[in-house]
Formats: sequence, structure tokens, C-alpha cells
Amino acid sequence: MSFKDIFKKSFLEGFATGELTGRVILAALGIAAVLALYIFFVYRVMTRKTFYSKNFGIALVGVALITAALILTMQSSVVISLGMVGALSIVRFRTAIKDPLDLMFLFWAISIGIICGAGMAQIAVILSVGLTVGLLFLDKLPVAKAPMILVVNAQGLETEDAVCQAVAKYAKHYSVKSRNVSAQTLDLVLELRTAQGAELVRAVNQLEGVQSVSLMSHDGEVSF
Repeated sequence: MSFKDIFKKSFLEGFATGELTGRVILAALGIAAVLALYIFFVYRVMTRKTFYSKNFGIALVGVALITAALILTMQSSVVISLGMVGALSIVRFRTAIKDPLDLMFLFWAISIGIICGAGMAQIAVILSVGLTVGLLFLDKLPVAKAPMILVVNAQGLETEDAVCQAVAKYAKHYSVKSRNVSAQTLDLVLELRTAQGAELVRAVNQLEGVQSVSLMSHDGEVSF
């Protein structure tokens, strides 16, 4: 027997696993399905303040199950595994990820499918629980507060100074993001942080020449 034959035999024997019975397959897919549903509900909770896509949540469940089935199939034969690698390498996904957190959930679902398909469900459970605790903790961590946007529509160009003085009483730091002047109409957009939003709106609205005031908050990106 040549070295090539010995290497080939040892590789195939090392790749081979225990026989896949129906019970093993159903157990792996069942655990993957339970954990995929768990990811589905965690995704719903974590995206309560941002754009939520139910279709993406359903896709997470499908990705986990499909990945688990692929891993189970690849364990049966090295030829099949190499064929799947070649087939999957030509797949191209062009759907844009709207939120970086969605990318994490997608990778989480794929990882659950791989781990359950490899027969290490304990690791998948520990990963899911630990990751959920970490996500909830980081979500509640007060790192920074998103600024508010104040939109003021007024008559008279001299109104800007009065608006800035009123804003300075309720916000330590503010900046004018937009200034639109048309004839005698002034539109101001200011970025600020304040805990007295209602008082600020009332104070600005009472200024002479001010026609409308809007104060908006958002949960998007935070500027330091």
C-alpha cells in the first residue's frame, strides 16, 4: 500500500462519523428548530425600537434549519460535502442588510444550524442563552443618549436670536443644523439634548413671531 493510499484511507476514516439514524436526524433538526424559534422571538424583542421585518425573522428560522440539514448531509459522505461546497460557492446574496444587528442575528442562526448539525446541541444552547443575556445587558447600558431635533418656523429674521436664547435655558449644548430663509420666513433646525422637552417647546412657542414648534427624538445613531 502506497503513502497516497494510506493518506486517502486515513482521511476518509477520519471524516466518517457514526451512522445517521432517523432518531439522530430528527433530534438535531428538532433542537435546531426550537433554538431558531428562540432567535425569532429574541430578534422581535431587540428590534422593538427600530425597523422590524417579520420576513427576516422567518428567514432566520429557515436558515438555521437548512444549515443543520446541510451539515447532517455532509457528514454522510466526503464526496457530497465537496459537491455542496462547490454548489454553495456560486450563490450570491444581493439583499442589503439594513441594520448591523441583523447581520449578527443571521450569523447566529447559521451558527446554530452548524452546531446542531454537528451534534453539539449543548454548545448551541449555551451560546444562545449567553448571547441573549449579553444583548439585553448592552441594550440597557446607558452609553449615550440620542439627541433631539427642534424644528422652528417663524416670521422675521431676528427671531433666531430669541429662539437660541430660549433653547440655551433648557439645553446646555445645542447646534443649528439647518437655517432656511425665505422672504420674511425663517425655518430653523437645531440638534440638542434636554430633559425638559415640554417646557422648551412651550417657551419657544410663546416667542413673538414663532408660528410652529416641533421637537422630535430618534433612536438611531448617536453623535458624541
